[in-house]
Amino acid sequence: MQNYLEFEKPLAEIEGKAEELRAMARANPEMDVEKEAAALDKKARDMLQGLYKDLSPWQKCQVARHGDRPHSSDYIDALFTEYSPLAGDRNFADDQAVMGGLARLNDRPVMVIGHEKGSDTNSRIEKNFGMARPEGYRKAIRLMDLADRFNVPVVTLIDTPGAYPGKGAEERGQSEAIARSTEKCLKLGVPLVSVVVGEGGSGGAVAFATANRVAMLEHSIYSVISPEGCASILWKDAEKMREAAEALRLTAQDLHKLGVIDRIIGEPMGGAQRDRDATIKSVGQCIEDILNQLAPMSREDLIKDRRAKFLAMGQTGLAA
Repeated sequence: MQNYLEFEKPLAEIEGKAEELRAMARANPEMDVEKEAAALDKKARDMLQGLYKDLSPWQKCQVARHGDRPHSSDYIDALFTEYSPLAGDRNFADDQAVMGGLARLNDRPVMVIGHEKGSDTNSRIEKNFGMARPEGYRKAIRLMDLADRFNVPVVTLIDTPGAYPGKGAEERGQSEAIARSTEKCLKLGVPLVSVVVGEGGSGGAVAFATANRVAMLEHSIYSVISPEGCASILWKDAEKMREAAEALRLTAQDLHKLGVIDRIIGEPMGGAQRDRDATIKSVGQCIEDILNQLAPMSREDLIKDRRAKFLAMGQTGLAA
């Protein structure tokens, strides 16, 4: 069953009517409704194309947060073989919002690390909606250390509203853990590739995405703060999130122009949630292409390349 976003409601009505006609035909085989249903299908395709032709930044936020988009676990299951999950930060606990382990990508050994939001109510609560605690970032640091020691490339999948802001997380050093994870990314002597597959929220995303190359799905977002949070601070009104989304330059297209990201990965018409397999395949191909480009580089060159990338940010891009 397709879950529709707010701006997709007209589309839901048309696709619903087409399905009703086909349901009636299944109940009564003598009815011939295929011509009418096909006309509705064409109308729905045209409307879908029109809706997604020029999405606003706020609409892209809604698409990026769609519950049916593939999550890190889906990418790992589909793209990686011999995945061996590694748990715990060897200090406090295992954070379910961060998953990772050794695996193979088309027989290439890699360390894959990702935020995991969960796919239903129970798993979302268990995964804390993808909001990592300090132990999640310390687990990621441990896995990156392991990859560096054995000269294994690191792939990170970003999908988080941001780091968890709870009292316990702050008491256990949330800011320090994020900073240490970001520092570890910068110091890695192996290729580091990051893909924003949904939300890339605040330092919780940067802690995994300080990479040699950063790619984003076409309708994903990457921002220092959520539009709602920005609106609450600037206008004291969370309902100004549409204006905040415009101002934040959080879309893949804007961030590519600014030089914050390196690649935009196309999504199927209607977003990743409408063709999960095609989206996963595109992400896998992008990761492989980037790893092939980075493979000949020495440890020293990889570190210099990463450092130069981030120091160059803000020197070119959109006019204010």
